[in-house]
Amino acid sequence: MNFEDLEVWQKVTQLSTEIYRELMKLKDYGFRDQITRSSLSVPSNIAEGFERGSQKECVTFLNYARGSCGELRTQIHIGVQIGHIKREKGERWGEEARLISSMLSSLIKTKKRFIAENN
Repeated sequence: MNFEDLEVWQKVTQLSTEIYRELMKLKDYGFRDQITRSSLSVPSNIAEGFERGSQKECVTFLNYARGSCGELRTQIHIGVQIGHIKREKGERWGEEARLISSMLSSLIKTKKRFIAENN
């Protein structure tokens, strides 16, 4: 399976693109760069994990992706609190990020089960 076929990769790529486009003109460069980096990190780590040579390495990078997703949720929350992100949009992005985290958790469990069964 290619990472591009994964629903979780497709969802987080869409979310990352939306965040990047929405905040492109934000003058708070530190915040903008941090949130776009974390949003880009999630699909990038999924892709890197799937391109690695082993299932164990894949799980490691999926865990990195899940961690970056938590970082992204935090930044979305803070962005709403400081007025950089409209509340309604932040709530929708936060919900998408929670769904993505859940999907990553399920994928990690499946991969770990596969590793256990094949060792």
